[in-house]
Order: sequence, then structure tokens, then C-alpha cells
Amino acid sequence: MLIAKKDGTVKRIQDALKEDGHTCIIPAAEASVCRKITPNSEWDFILISHHLPLINAITACKEIRKQNQHIPVILIHHADGVNEITEGFNAGADDCLLLPFEMNELRARMSVLLKRKAGSMPDDDKILTYSDLEINLKSRIVRRGGKEISLTPREFSLLEYMVRNKEKILSREELAQNVWKSKLNSKVNSIDVYIMYLRKKIDNPFPTKLIHTKYWVGYILKA
Repeated sequence: MLIAKKDGTVKRIQDALKEDGHTCIIPAAEASVCRKITPNSEWDFILISHHLPLINAITACKEIRKQNQHIPVILIHHADGVNEITEGFNAGADDCLLLPFEMNELRARMSVLLKRKAGSMPDDDKILTYSDLEINLKSRIVRRGGKEISLTPREFSLLEYMVRNKEKILSREELAQNVWKSKLNSKVNSIDVYIMYLRKKIDNPFPTKLIHTKYWVGYILKA
């Protein structure tokens, strides 16, 4: 998530993040979106610009930290905002970046924070469960009814996304963007094929089916 006033720098960051396969959202109301962050919010990271129309960047960071202690937060400041860096760290930011900067520097800092987040998640956050299905995000072991199921990396990513969005109809467009990290176009057949693979492993050996087709719309994970 990128919390910022739209300008040339923000557009450059947004384009770079999209090129790297990230889903980048710029909220319309900065103050309200900060308060809507919850302990279970699943953003990989949040970037906060130095200048926001409706809320101070430091205040935005504090609001986020009241709700969630685990999402990495990077504050972006102008070079003359050095004194604000200390204030930013005190507000709960994980890192601060001064303008102007190269995108590779932002990518490197994001990579470090994402690795740190993966290693410091509470144990409860490393396990996704639904019905009798269990996904261990750290060991990447999947079990259903206590039985271990072997999945390929793509199958694992698809199942993880469906479990995180359980009981929600997922269109092929959404799956293409969030699992394949690309537009739909030629991915239609791939999505249907991998759903078939998952069904063979996750559903066929068990009496209760979890993966259902919503014809002309998409798929849903529901017991």
C-alpha cells in the first residue's frame, strides 16, 4: 500500500512496484485507511509519503502501529526532513528513505524488511486454517484431515490465496493478478488447469469438497 499525495515521484514508485509484481493501492482518504488497518491486515508493506493532504505522515504511522505491529512501514522524506527521521522511527517506522533516491535502493530496503517480517511473524500467523485444511507458511507443508499433501510452488501459492480469501468468489482476473502476477490474457487456461490439479489433491480424496466453480464468474473456497 502506498499512502501518498499523487505526484511524479509517487507515479514512478507505483509503476516500479507494479513491474515487480506488487499490487499497489493508493487510498483516497489517508486518515480513514490508516484507522482501517487491522492486526490481520495482509499488506506486505506500507509506504508513507512525507506530505499528505489530510494527515501528517508521522500521525499516519502512529495510527497504523496502534492497529498492527507487524506490517513493515517505510517513511519517505525530502532531504531537508532529516530531523523528522528520528521522529518517524519513534512513531514506529521500520525504515526512512530520503528523496531523491534510486528505485533499486527502495527495492533493496523492501527486500530486507520482507525477509525480517517473514522471520518474525508470530507462530499463529504462520498457520492458515480452514475447515480441516492447514497451511504452514514457514515450512510450506499442507495438511488436510491430518494427512500431508504435496503441492508444487504454484499450487501452494494458489491455495494460499484462496484460503486467505475463503468464502469469497475469486474471478480469474483476480487470481491472475495476485497469484500469477500478470494480466489475465493467456493465463485463463493455466488457472483452470491448476484449479483442476488442486482439486485432485485437496478435494478428490475427501468427502467434503472445498473448491467450487461459480460458472461464468470464477471459483470459491467454501466448505
